[in-house]
Amino acid sequence: MEGSFRPLEGIRVVEMSHMIMGPSCGMFLALLGAEVIKVEPPEGDKTRDLGGMGSAFFPLFNRGKKSVQLDLKTDAGREALQALLATADVFVENFRDSTLEKIGAGLHELNELYPGLIVASHKGFLHGPYQDRTALDEVVQMMTGLAYMTGPTGRPLRVGSSANDIMAGLFGTLAISLALRERDRTGKGRDIRIGLFENCLMLVAQHMVQFELHGVNPPPMPERDFSWPVYDIFDTADGGQIFVGAVTEGQWRLLCEFLGLDDLVRDERLQTRMDQIDARAWTIPRIAEAIATRTADDMAARFEEMGIPFSPIARPCDMYEDPHVLRAGGLATSRMPDGKAFRAPTLPIEVDGRVLDGGGDVAAVGADTDAVLGALGMSEADIARARGTRSRTGR
Repeated sequence: MEGSFRPLEGIRVVEMSHMIMGPSCGMFLALLGAEVIKVEPPEGDKTRDLGGMGSAFFPLFNRGKKSVQLDLKTDAGREALQALLATADVFVENFRDSTLEKIGAGLHELNELYPGLIVASHKGFLHGPYQDRTALDEVVQMMTGLAYMTGPTGRPLRVGSSANDIMAGLFGTLAISLALRERDRTGKGRDIRIGLFENCLMLVAQHMVQFELHGVNPPPMPERDFSWPVYDIFDTADGGQIFVGAVTEGQWRLLCEFLGLDDLVRDERLQTRMDQIDARAWTIPRIAEAIATRTADDMAARFEEMGIPFSPIARPCDMYEDPHVLRAGGLATSRMPDGKAFRAPTLPIEVDGRVLDGGGDVAAVGADTDAVLGALGMSEADIARARGTRSRTGR
């Protein structure tokens, strides 16, 4: 449609990945207009069957993709994969190198057969001593110190989402997009390797550099030395909680005046930001007492007027009622194979003042196998052999 932003339209991506890291990369590419063909085993991607917190993985990160079933344990399945890769611009994968070599999709083979193909390998680690280790988001958060920084001393905690997997998928999308532009000039593909561990290093880099420059290992975030006069969570009169920040002298003055704490504004001991930071031990209890007499809604309207940083302590489910999230295009509706619909965020960018629309539906296992492989000239019998006999449909 006019005004849509689909810069990768015409790019064919073959994705052979599972869980979140690789699939999120494929999802980002699809949202940017690429045709993403997800290769699944005959029984379907195991991520489709996850429960609990994992139940959202497959539908969320596989929106807008086509599904092709291939039994890569058979010659027919492997031959079909090669035929598909011959038409692809990008191959996204997150399997062990040895697994890919067994099916004829190792880097050496792909470089020989398809010199223009961009291969994006989403791995636990870049090349080095750890390159063959099994990694998970939680593993690398523990390894890099992110979990240490997130929880209080003695209680390392992973962050509350699959942040590393998703961010690594975004790095994959960035690298692929740049490699495609380079290929326009050179005609040659690239081998790209994205490391989950190295991604997490980027997330803790600010703490690493603090140590590098000052020789002090920073304490976990819940115990950090504050750089601001007010940067805290407070109880409210309506039984909720609110985060409030005052990071400049101006915000400090406005906050204190609003809360009826004019004496703090006049106090000679509190005339600079460093004075206010050094006095937190006795000023924060005063501020907390004043905030506890007010409701979150009462404060929110005034804080927004005054430019005071604030936020209620929300749950993810609250986002479905948030007026900003519900603005035009903030959420895209997708449909599951059984017809059930769900809403999920689109890419967090605006182009020409518009939020990107559309999220795409979730394909049933193998829903596009006949169409995609048939377009390659394969007969019905060849397609049936390539799909394998353990197929399931309608998921």
